[in-house]
Amino acid sequence: MPHHALEITLTRPATQAELARAVRIMPLAANHNATRLMTVMKAKNPDRALSRAHHRLKELLPLDVLATHYPAPDGHVLLTPAFSPTADAFIRRAAEQMGQPPRIFLEQTIHHALARHARQEAQRLDRALQFLLAHTTPDQLLAAVGRTLTHAPSGT
Repeated sequence: MPHHALEITLTRPATQAELARAVRIMPLAANHNATRLMTVMKAKNPDRALSRAHHRLKELLPLDVLATHYPAPDGHVLLTPAFSPTADAFIRRAAEQMGQPPRIFLEQTIHHALARHARQEAQRLDRALQFLLAHTTPDQLLAAVGRTLTHAPSGT
């Protein structure tokens, strides 16, 4: 069985006592403020590794998101968000209304939100560029871009 690197994000810093209890269950490496942890989990596939880690740690740590640290063969990073009972119930109801399993509903909802964010960010950048082009010459704009990319102070 292969090993899978997992990253665990917590909702708040873990206490020393919480970390001590969790380390007895599985090896964990914490970042400087104990809000992110890394571990390696032996499992047949990344999904099983995430499920196994979530099951072992859910009562010990304030879990927020568990993710595979390296992309799966299809290029996706797998996430296992830990939802509150209220959020979980909401997601299940919404998925049921859409006639989808909760996992598929959540995957599509996140995908659509990320695509919407990318479109909005591209539109924001286009508007900013149009504003700059309307108020400066192309030479001035390129010089400013060059300074920004090389971190040179203006006026040089």
